[in-house]
Amino acid sequence: MSDHLLKLISFIDLTSLNSDDTDSVIERLIDKAVLPYPTKPETRCAAVCAYPARISSYFALSYYVTNTSRHMIYANSTGFPSGQYRIESKILEVKLAVEDGANEIDIVISRDAANEQDWKRVYDEVAALKACCGSNCMKTILATGELQTNENIYRASWVAMLAGSDFIKTSTGKEKVNATYKDAYVICQAIKQFYSLTGKKVGFKAAGGVKSTLEALGYQAMVEKILGKEWLEPNLFRIGASSLLNDIINELNKI
Repeated sequence: MSDHLLKLISFIDLTSLNSDDTDSVIERLIDKAVLPYPTKPETRCAAVCAYPARISSYFALSYYVTNTSRHMIYANSTGFPSGQYRIESKILEVKLAVEDGANEIDIVISRDAANEQDWKRVYDEVAALKACCGSNCMKTILATGELQTNENIYRASWVAMLAGSDFIKTSTGKEKVNATYKDAYVICQAIKQFYSLTGKKVGFKAAGGVKSTLEALGYQAMVEKILGKEWLEPNLFRIGASSLLNDIINELNKI
């Protein structure tokens, strides 16, 4: 059982997206991500996710890269959380984040465009932002709780993948309804069909309200059932969370 829980830690994008975050907050977050369970020093979180303003800090980059044996990723949220930004500002924010050293970028789609069936606009925006990311991993947040229908979630997943997204992510964590198994199922089915037709593997990230070990294991089981065991690696499966790690550690300490 402990091996399963340690594996679960490796999928976590350890997240802090608070308005009062400081460099010292992110420093502590990184320390925790690098060594979440001291008796198993080889176990690390997949990434740290924070606001763009924190990227250029010393502890977000120099410390993270030079003091770990594995290159830990600094994930960044852009156009976050509403997506109600001009595309020009989204593009600039991505470019600045990449210049500052972020090698994973989380973007959000324009939910208004998706709900109005303006899929060309959704595609064009995602494609433009992916072009700014270059070879860096880009996760596209659908904010499924605001997409109204399963059909919209499925179509948004497809549009985002066609536009070059490396991951499809459920939520920002700021919506009234965040990650749910139902919405995750729709996304995973879209990813499966996309892979079947194109041969390209796209990752899945559950985020927003995933706090318990049991719930996280549920997402892991769903991914394995629909997409297969080969998706159970950090390059294809993530869970964005701020408090989940503590719950997993509590469970490990009971063993």
